[in-house]
Amino acid sequence: MKRRVFSGARPTGRQHLGNYLGAIQNYVNLQDEYDCVYCIVDIHALTTLENTADLQQNIHGMVLDWLAAGINPERSIIFVQSHVPEVTELHTLLSMVTPLGWLLRVPTFKEKARLQPQNVNYGLVGYPVLMTADIVLYKAEVVPVGEDQLPHLELAREIARRFNNLFGDTFPEPQAKLTPFPLVLGLDGKEKMSKQLGNDIEIALSDKETVARVMTAVTDPARRYRSDPGHPEICNIYRLHQYFSPSRQDSIGRQCRSADIGCVDCKTLLARGINASLGPFRERRAVLAAKPQYVTDVLADGASRARLIAQETLREVRQRVGLI
Repeated sequence: MKRRVFSGARPTGRQHLGNYLGAIQNYVNLQDEYDCVYCIVDIHALTTLENTADLQQNIHGMVLDWLAAGINPERSIIFVQSHVPEVTELHTLLSMVTPLGWLLRVPTFKEKARLQPQNVNYGLVGYPVLMTADIVLYKAEVVPVGEDQLPHLELAREIARRFNNLFGDTFPEPQAKLTPFPLVLGLDGKEKMSKQLGNDIEIALSDKETVARVMTAVTDPARRYRSDPGHPEICNIYRLHQYFSPSRQDSIGRQCRSADIGCVDCKTLLARGINASLGPFRERRAVLAAKPQYVTDVLADGASRARLIAQETLREVRQRVGLI
């Protein structure tokens, strides 16, 4: 019997290279070893979104990218968080046993509150409780995380442990599966790649669009002229070659240091590497995009399968707390 993995992602729309390298490839690989449940957490998104006009379009684009990348709906459950309403009831019940002090100490809450002082809402404070409900509703035993996310998962474990102590053994305490989530910097070379910051490269772009985006990237800030020796160790474009031109990265580094190639050359080589690497993905995505009903059907089937698990869990929870 395979152990169950749960992971959720906010519907930010078409995915970029940071999403692809940091999460999507890992999602695909986990299918070989685990019973995978992958959720588009649209309710979570509402804690920071004040304009939801693009939400459904973002969900559709995100799922297209997941499917084209290799997440198989016959092997994994893929669904939208709000399509399984049991999660909101479990969130409410878990909130009754979660001390407020635990939530106010969460670093992410403090950071989000700083970034959106005009919208410090209850949902933002309770975000970790909803995240816990997402995980334990499906009795997931494993959650793939990077090291920076360990404190959030530890809080989910504490909430599950507290419920178990109060009402009896109900939820497994989810274990972290540390996975390499590479920090992919954006085109500015300073901040993490982000759609919100506008420094991203979407994986579904055309070859021509990819070249145009890569050409806007900041490279070696110390290199002023084509004849100047480069410093690839401080250049974000050079770092990206390890993923898209790995066999050529050392050679590119030597040529950069000796000024045999310039920054435009380096970016051109990267764009070619990205396009070659993502070519099969883009072909699959185009085929899926031509069948819009397919995504709808995948999400409906995923929600149906997820609800079977969720309803059984919630029935047990209601019995534990004395509601039935």
